[in-house]
Amino acid sequence: MKFKIKKKLILENLNYAIKGISNKNLIPILNCFKFELNEEGLYIISTDNEIAIKTFIPEKDIIEVIEQGEMVIAGKFLYEIVRKLDNDIITFEEIIDNQLLITTSNSSFKLNCNEVSDFPNIDLEFIQNPIIISNKVFKNTINQTIFAVSNQESRPVLTGINFKIEDKDFESTATDSYRLSRKKFKIEKQIDEKIDLVIPSKNLLEIVKMVKDDNNHLELHTFPNKVIFKIDNIIVMSRLINGNYPDTDKLIPETFDLKIKVNLNQLYNAIDRASLLTSEDEKNIIQFETKDNQAIITSNIPEIGNVEEKISIEKQDQKEIKISFSSKFMLEAIKTFESEDVLLCFNGEIKPIIITNVEHNDLIQLILPIRTF
Repeated sequence: MKFKIKKKLILENLNYAIKGISNKNLIPILNCFKFELNEEGLYIISTDNEIAIKTFIPEKDIIEVIEQGEMVIAGKFLYEIVRKLDNDIITFEEIIDNQLLITTSNSSFKLNCNEVSDFPNIDLEFIQNPIIISNKVFKNTINQTIFAVSNQESRPVLTGINFKIEDKDFESTATDSYRLSRKKFKIEKQIDEKIDLVIPSKNLLEIVKMVKDDNNHLELHTFPNKVIFKIDNIIVMSRLINGNYPDTDKLIPETFDLKIKVNLNQLYNAIDRASLLTSEDEKNIIQFETKDNQAIITSNIPEIGNVEEKISIEKQDQKEIKISFSSKFMLEAIKTFESEDVLLCFNGEIKPIIITNVEHNDLIQLILPIRTF
C-alpha cells in the first residue's frame, strides 16, 4: 500500500474513526485502525466491539494512489502523529518487515503494523428501506433527551435512549427513574413494522458529534442486535442494550390540576440564581410556590444564607402550588426548550412535574418532586 493525501482530509476522517477506539480496551487489535485502499478509495475502520466506525475517502480526493492494499496500525499513535505533522501532504507506505512509513518533506515515522487477519470482521450491511431522518432533527432530539439517561450500570437498559418508531411517528425517550425526557417527531417515509430498541447513550453521544447541523439527512438501519447509522461517508454501527425498556407512557398524565405559563429565560435565570444557595449533597433542593400571578423561588443553606426570587406567571384559575424539586434537574430540563415560554403542569406536591411547550407537546420533560416535610 502506498498513497499521498492531504493532512486535513485524512485527519478529518481519523477524528471520526478514533471514536471507535476505547481507552479501556485490553485487546491490542481493538486499539487499531484498519486501512483498506482499493480502486474506490480509502476506507478507515475502527471498533471496540461496542461501536464500529467506517469512514470513506473517495479515490478522486486522494492526491495519488501508487499501490492498493490493507494494513492495521496502532490507532492512537497514528492519530497523534498525523495531528502533529506540520506539512500539508503526507505519504503513507507499507514497507518490508510489516511496517508503515509515514513521511512528509520534513518528517519520517515508522510504525509496526498488526496482522490484517487478526482485525475483527465487521458486518456493516444495510437494509433495503432505511429510516431517513433530518440531520438537524436527529441532533436536536438526542441533545434534548440524552441528559436524562441513567449512569447506574445496575439497570443497564436505563443507560440508553429508547427509540420507538411506528408508521411515521418517531419517539425518543430517556429516564433515570427520577426524571424523564421525551421527544416526538414525524419521519418522511412510513415504515411497515414497529421498531422498539435501546441504544447506549455513550455511542449516541459520539454519533451526534459526526452529524453536521445542516439540511441533509442520515439513514438509520435497524437489526435485532445492532443499529447502523449512515452519515454522508461515515458508517457507524452500535450494539443495542438487551432488555425491556420500562413502559413510560403511564408516567405522563393527560390532565392536570394546575398549568402555569412562564417566560423560559426568567424561569431559568431565577432558578439558576436560587441554585447558588443549594447543596449537591442535599440534591440541590429549591422550593417553588405560587401566589396569584407570581412564582416565588427560594432556597437556603442554614450555615450560609438564603435566597428568594420572584417571577411573573400566567395561570387560568385560582389554584396554588407549593412544591420542592432539584434545581439541577429543572435547569437541565428547561434549557432543552427553544420557545419563549413554557408550561409547568402540576397534580399536587408529590406528583411529577411536567414541562412542555405552550403550543404543542412534541417535547416533554418530567421531574419528580422532592419531599421536604
